Amino acid sequence: MKSKKNITEYIFDASLYLFLTGIFIVTFYPFWNILVISLNDATDTLRGGLYFWPREITFDSYRTIFRNPEIWSAIKVTALRTVIGTAISIFCISMLAYVLSKRQLLGWRFFSLFFVFTMYFGGGLIPTYMIIKSLGLIDSFWVFIFPGLIGVFLMILVRTFIEQLPGEIEESAKIDGANDLHIFFRIIMPLCVPVLATIGLFLAIGHWNSWYDSYIYTYKPELKTLQAVMVKILNQFQTASMMSDAQQLAKSNTRMPVSSESIRMAVTMVATLPIILVYPFVQKYFVKGIMMGAIKS
Repeated sequence: MKSKKNITEYIFDASLYLFLTGIFIVTFYPFWNILVISLNDATDTLRGGLYFWPREITFDSYRTIFRNPEIWSAIKVTALRTVIGTAISIFCISMLAYVLSKRQLLGWRFFSLFFVFTMYFGGGLIPTYMIIKSLGLIDSFWVFIFPGLIGVFLMILVRTFIEQLPGEIEESAKIDGANDLHIFFRIIMPLCVPVLATIGLFLAIGHWNSWYDSYIYTYKPELKTLQAVMVKILNQFQTASMMSDAQQLAKSNTRMPVSSESIRMAVTMVATLPIILVYPFVQKYFVKGIMMGAIKS
């Protein structure tokens, strides 16, 4: 029989739901307000008082952004980078994690410390640029993929996850004649779906949001990523709006289709909304992958 809750438990549940509701409002409302401003008429936005819903809905800011010829090329580059980079990184990280999960490997401690060392020490921007240039990756699409191919932290998550899998599974497969490649592809990879989905989310977010490598290592406009183009657009509109919106309106009798603020908000939505839509597809794996990959039994 289910025991009835006493008054203390009801108060605790109500306080918990109230707290979680408050956290949701605090985290969601800024994003919603950005959407409201981006959809509102630029002239009307100057009046202020936009909180929950646009007063005069218009898509002029989005039309202005998508009329830029660089946007569509940047979206293509960023999408390809995110898909290809995430897939290759998951494959390489999982293979490395599987090898380093075998503590009987000759030189296991050396290799483990070698990779961990890179988490704390780096060569710096200039040596990194010189290496990438010597490899012929400047102004190449692959400069987005190869330099960040292995994430050591993510590899440790996958390795710890693999180490928690029952060893009897591999022993049974070896008795049946399976080699390491068969075990990895047919047994380990399917069992690691939660943690692979988790690191895949991290990798996809990193690729989608990255702009600095595009700024440093590429010069061709057709290789610029979405975030780099968005930064360029923001800088252009900030420079063009050194005179306040009120002064611009005072000098013109026509309605201003867009403003620097509406463009900034629209750019923020374009840059963040696509990657946010990925979360619902991996949510069921996320917590399980993080917990099992971070806690060693």
